[in-house]
Amino acid sequence: MKMRLYELAWKNVKNNIRNYFSLILSLAFTVMIFYNFQNMADSEMFTDLGKLNEDYSKMLIQTLSAVLGAFMIFFVGYATNVFLTRRKKEIGIYIFMGLTNQRIGRLYLLEMTMAGIVTLFVGIGFGILTTQLFQMILLAMSEIAVDIGFSFSIKSVRITSAFYIIVYAAFILKGYLNIVKSSVLELVSAGRKNESVRFGSVALVWKTIVGAGILSYGYLLAIKEGEEEILRNVTAAVVLVIVGVYFLFAGLIPAVFQGLARNKKFLYRKERNLWVSQVIFRMKKNYRTYAMVSVLMICSVTALSASFAWKNRYDSMIHFRTTYTYQLLSSRPDLNAAATRLISQKNEIAYSTSIPILMLSDEETSAGGHNTTSAPTALLAWSDIRRLAKDAGLNLDMKEPDTGTTIEITHLYLISLMTKRTNVPVQFGGRTFLKMDEVSEPYLGYLQETMSFYLVSDEAYASLLPLGRQLYAYNYQIKDPYNYKASADALGALVSDTESNYTARIITGPDSGRDREWIKILYSLCVFLVMVFIMASGSIVFMKLYNDALEETGRYDILQKMGCSYQTLKRAVAKELLVSYALPLLVMGVSSYFSVSALENVMHTTLAQIRLVSVGLMAVFFYLCYRISLRVYLKNAGIRRY
Repeated sequence: MKMRLYELAWKNVKNNIRNYFSLILSLAFTVMIFYNFQNMADSEMFTDLGKLNEDYSKMLIQTLSAVLGAFMIFFVGYATNVFLTRRKKEIGIYIFMGLTNQRIGRLYLLEMTMAGIVTLFVGIGFGILTTQLFQMILLAMSEIAVDIGFSFSIKSVRITSAFYIIVYAAFILKGYLNIVKSSVLELVSAGRKNESVRFGSVALVWKTIVGAGILSYGYLLAIKEGEEEILRNVTAAVVLVIVGVYFLFAGLIPAVFQGLARNKKFLYRKERNLWVSQVIFRMKKNYRTYAMVSVLMICSVTALSASFAWKNRYDSMIHFRTTYTYQLLSSRPDLNAAATRLISQKNEIAYSTSIPILMLSDEETSAGGHNTTSAPTALLAWSDIRRLAKDAGLNLDMKEPDTGTTIEITHLYLISLMTKRTNVPVQFGGRTFLKMDEVSEPYLGYLQETMSFYLVSDEAYASLLPLGRQLYAYNYQIKDPYNYKASADALGALVSDTESNYTARIITGPDSGRDREWIKILYSLCVFLVMVFIMASGSIVFMKLYNDALEETGRYDILQKMGCSYQTLKRAVAKELLVSYALPLLVMGVSSYFSVSALENVMHTTLAQIRLVSVGLMAVFFYLCYRISLRVYLKNAGIRRY
């Protein structure tokens, strides 16, 4: 009997190869990506970038691997559950052949075990074959030049295999128990079983009100500025938006379509009576699926926006740091002539600036904003910064502070949890100033990364002058930055640390950003993760519609026999599928505005154009899925020309 059961399982797999192929392909893709992430973390490809970059890069890969692992748990669970629901009706027929629920469950276990073994071998096999390609694409996107070769890690194979086997075994065991505990009626009618019971009008109204309130509050927390509480707000916003989207598809959207269905003038025009009721049924049946797809799409757009933003931010940070090639910070007010002469011996100066700065002691300062470290605080006068900006060709797009306000001049942060940038009280020398804004223009280049600078009015600067020590910053940019070493030794002669003459030197060449190349890895890895989420969201909707089409063959057969033409049914199906793809896309478009706005707050940048590009890419991908789904749906539902 065991042999016959095995043979029957193998026969079922071969006869349903088309259904198993979609399951194997989707799961093998996630296995392949997960293996490649593990293999990169275990490889030596980042060694040439230095210890710091290597550690950060591997930490990022492991973090994203954990995110991918959590997604794999969700996706394997969803895919196996959908597949079980589709197969239950066919498996249930075996009861009439005399098989018990236990034997049917074992048959299911054998079939899914065969599919799982094939999936694992295909996923890891393609992962090994694409390892070098995966690394080449990652490094090309990161614009990092290192030598790579084929790498194979048995440790990565073990980790990937163990994780997948545990997750996959848990879900097929769950399916086995589901079959064993199911009645004959449940098995035979499982193909048409809803995800939930039908809701009445009162339940829909209640869910609509609750969902709108939760979602609105989540949106509010996402864009709310703050200081220490910002991390708590963002975490709460993520949870609330997920719950709110769930209620949106469970309440508001079905309620809207039910209202349209009650409008007879709307319902009985064109083919609306053929597809509006189907949309209502689909929403009530599959609302959890559409909610999950919307959340995945929101994550995809947010991650893709973050990836583009981090790429731009990295370029800006490098430009920021290399605004000046040489910088001198000195107690001498007459150092410019000597420094210019020394640099000009072997380099041509493109532009130079100088500015006095007032160094305050920690006792004289109580600054908010980004000054949360032990970095020294310095003040700048408005007229001096205006002159410096003109000499260096930098923007001065801010309002002159009055005697009671200040502007923080900060450097570029990759991410900052301090999003409140205005109306922050700051104390200098016992006087309270109100921070009216903050800017990250590189007026003092690399010095802005080592100090906290505040811009005050000329009058305020003069009144605070006795409370600190005035130093002078001399800044120079040469025409050939790659020749920066030529003048380094000459400027070294000016360095001094005596009580009467303090002079420090800073040199930044074109390679000064090498310690931050891990940021390139970060935004490149995000693109790969986004690809996984996009493929998953499209695949989930496609799988649902694929199975729904098989359930509707009888309905469409009756409609065709009643005289409905092929074109009429095709237009009705096209609109039904269009709504199925458009609704998650619409929810994503609205929600992504707030998620990307939250990202703008912590990155202190504008991402509107990037968000539009990300949403556009998602729309194009979903349109392609829609066109493919339409063709497959018509075929599976038996809608054809006669």
